[in-house]
Amino acid sequence: MSSHESYYELDGDPALQRHIKLERERARKLRKTQWWLTLLNKGICHYCQNTFLSSELTMDHKIPLARKGKSTKGNVVPACRPCNQQKQLDTPAETLLNKLDALSSQSASSS
Repeated sequence: MSSHESYYELDGDPALQRHIKLERERARKLRKTQWWLTLLNKGICHYCQNTFLSSELTMDHKIPLARKGKSTKGNVVPACRPCNQQKQLDTPAETLLNKLDALSSQSASSS
């Protein structure tokens, strides 16, 4: 579980729940656009850059809906399920910081 998951109370805020519901509806509409279908057909995960069948990719919100992200072209990317699940509620900056922390920990333990 991400450290942020416990911080962001997903059930408690009615305004957040309305936001998520509205943005999920926008995401459903965006999935039907030629723009999204073209991204899926390329078959490349935004995060790991590996190639997948379009049916194996999910729509990921770089800024998660639970963190007030939007379902817009600038915020959604195709992601494989493992990358999407690993990211959880992290923002791009937090994901980068987590990677840097992991690298720092690895180099400290190998010294």
